[in-house]
Amino acid sequence: MNLKSRLSVVILTHNRAHELLRTVERIIALPEAPSVVVVNNGSTDETANMLKHCFPAVTAVNLKKNLGAAGRNAGVEQVTTPYVAFCDDDTWWAPGSLHRAAVLLDAFPCIAVLSARILIGPQQREYVACVEMAASPLPSAGLPGNAVLGFTAGACVFRRTAFWEAGGYEPRFFMGGEEALLALDLAARGWVLVYSEDLTAYHYPALQGDPAKRRRLINRNALWVAWMRRPTKSALRETWRTLRSAQYDRALIATCLDAASGLPWALRNRKVVPERVEALRRLIG
Repeated sequence: MNLKSRLSVVILTHNRAHELLRTVERIIALPEAPSVVVVNNGSTDETANMLKHCFPAVTAVNLKKNLGAAGRNAGVEQVTTPYVAFCDDDTWWAPGSLHRAAVLLDAFPCIAVLSARILIGPQQREYVACVEMAASPLPSAGLPGNAVLGFTAGACVFRRTAFWEAGGYEPRFFMGGEEALLALDLAARGWVLVYSEDLTAYHYPALQGDPAKRRRLINRNALWVAWMRRPTKSALRETWRTLRSAQYDRALIATCLDAASGLPWALRNRKVVPERVEALRRLIG
């Protein structure tokens, strides 16, 4: 298989030039030798110049402002291969994983996205979300891994046509649980999402800028997803659960204000998922 014609890697970065160069070096050194697109998400540091100097053959998309997760959409626009692997500037793929992903997507045309096992830091601690996906209760017979209703944005491989069919990432979400809406929209269109332990990515997390802000965005986006896609009773339950989980968090008031300000937009874009998808969502809890 000529992987270069089958799969590209899109790397998202913002103001982490040195981490980015480390990741690009590791990606281009993979035996699969995939095509690489770097989305420079409104960086104000030396990212653009350093990338051009060190890796002139890499395709760079220099956005004027930080679009958050939606910056990945701009990367996919540059891709012509049928499959797209995503990683961030502090994440890279293990040798052989991208080849395996292409083999699986060729063999299972029903799969929209494969989410990889993520090992964190030099201790290679398994990412908690991967542990949860590995325990998914969804029916998975005949699939090359566990069926899930989510994925990890920074360590997954997409079928490009499925990505665009479901609309890519919603710009208004920015960051924080941005995968949830896209995952539901994929499932509503009949696509299957799979967690595959055959794929491995390494994550060396950069320092968090503002944990409270990230929690606020995660909670806000969860509320928006509930009212955009879930039946009313489920949306009410999700709203109560989200607010209750944040009741001891100082960001709660900001979460409520953010969610409320966007609620008219969310309701205008409301499209409840089919009952078969909601039934799967209820299995997860």
